[in-house]
Amino acid sequence: MILHICPEADWAAVPPGGEYKPASLDDAGFVHCSDFGTVQFPAERVFGGRDDLLLLVIDPGRLEVPVRWEPADPPEPGAPWFPHVYGPIPTSAVVRECPFPPAADGTFRLPEQLHEFTG
Repeated sequence: MILHICPEADWAAVPPGGEYKPASLDDAGFVHCSDFGTVQFPAERVFGGRDDLLLLVIDPGRLEVPVRWEPADPPEPGAPWFPHVYGPIPTSAVVRECPFPPAADGTFRLPEQLHEFTG
């Protein structure tokens, strides 16, 4: 499973049975995703101060487009690699959605309800 951070309103705008197409798909050519151990890095870097976020849990086996593990975009020396989805994400590939608010100190942590995916 991989994770994607998105604003609640963006996900709410996707019709049932539709496809999620964030701006990064047009801008970068892929959808930025994370794994369960690295999701806090893009959350704090890109979404700091926001409290309107969701985590989408995506089953890569339900995607009909490539998923490639690549360096961070933009690249940073020593940074972990991240999964990039090279196409839209159908709602059928999203197995869970979960609110993703920052903690009181502004940092992000994997929500408790997603710990079942980490073993």
